[in-house]
Amino acid sequence: MTGPTDLPTLPGNRHAGLLDAARQLQDRTVELRRAVHRHPEQGLQLPHTQAAIRAALADLPIELTDGRSTTSLTGVLRGARPGPAILLRADMDALPLTEDTGLEFSSEIDGSMHACGHDTHVAMLASAARLLSERVDDLAGSVVFMFQPGEEGLHGARHMIHEGVLDAAGTRVTRAFGLHTIANSPSGVLQVRGGPMMASADTFSVEVTGRGGHGSAPHDAIDPVPAAAAMVGALQTMVTRRISVFDPAVVSVTRIVAGTTTNIIPETAVLEGTIRTLSETTRSFVREELPKVCEAVGAAHGCRVSAGVDPGYPTTVNDPRVAAEVLSLGAEVLGAENVEELTTPIMGAEDFSYVLQRVPGAFAFIGAREPGADPATTEDNHSNRVKFHEPAMAAGVAMYTAFALDALR
Repeated sequence: MTGPTDLPTLPGNRHAGLLDAARQLQDRTVELRRAVHRHPEQGLQLPHTQAAIRAALADLPIELTDGRSTTSLTGVLRGARPGPAILLRADMDALPLTEDTGLEFSSEIDGSMHACGHDTHVAMLASAARLLSERVDDLAGSVVFMFQPGEEGLHGARHMIHEGVLDAAGTRVTRAFGLHTIANSPSGVLQVRGGPMMASADTFSVEVTGRGGHGSAPHDAIDPVPAAAAMVGALQTMVTRRISVFDPAVVSVTRIVAGTTTNIIPETAVLEGTIRTLSETTRSFVREELPKVCEAVGAAHGCRVSAGVDPGYPTTVNDPRVAAEVLSLGAEVLGAENVEELTTPIMGAEDFSYVLQRVPGAFAFIGAREPGADPATTEDNHSNRVKFHEPAMAAGVAMYTAFALDALR
């Protein structure tokens, strides 16, 4: 069955024009994205990026505050009417990679690249700030814009929370929303779910100490290598036999270091890796049990073991009600065909989790795969050859804007 393609906007669609408005800002959005992409900065100190965002927002009625311990940037837009405050967040740090995309706006900084799309997040939030500034009469309350450094493992969100970003408008924000572009999901498609959205991420290190000796006489030594190898298997058995499949964990040994040459049994071996979980209950269990497992295996081999877990980001947990609101908004703004409710979490990690521990909110993905590209061969986030389909940014601009307008209507 076919029908007319010029149907009028449904009466209940309050945000029908936002995607078109975002597309009208596309040149400005792309300009900022490429400026940040050309000059990527890593870590907590990103002065060039901060200055670029300041310049992009300079003509808007937004109160800007620099971070004290980092080069974060917080903006506050006050609506025409009183009301609550909500928060929109974009991270802005790069990764330690040398770009190999061949793009005309490739990184000009050796060993640094925006390979995770944070440059697109910055540009999307800046353009959303412009759309919201044009609609200040529709806002009953304030919008806090959180431009955050140090997401890539440096807990930048915690720094900003400590310095008061959640209270920047003079009252605690009541809702929070963050977006992340994904290079290998369909361009412009919004993905979100209620409950756990992304995993926690802890790291572990295990040092196994035996007694070195000649490779030809292992009976005269205490070899830490087979002990370390046994630990790898024992950790996987722990995961599959002591942790519920309905509240899972991932324990990956990603680095093993031992020995100096072929005919020497080393004195020590070192294992390192990552732990991913979706609840604090399982996270606590693994952090407690992993050292015990390694120590017991080491004892069986006559080795001493020193094992520790370094806490990383907690689980990113979306408020179910807010996630449902985002899904509904996505259908209004982008069309129902461009919205997907994820059935399972993503086992990557994200420090927006610190915000969501304190404020009801949601974290969502925007796909940015080139139309027609093969998902099997498309480079994904964190590749030095990753590319993001820039027209997808309009969807992010529109969603940031719609979230604020809906929350402060």
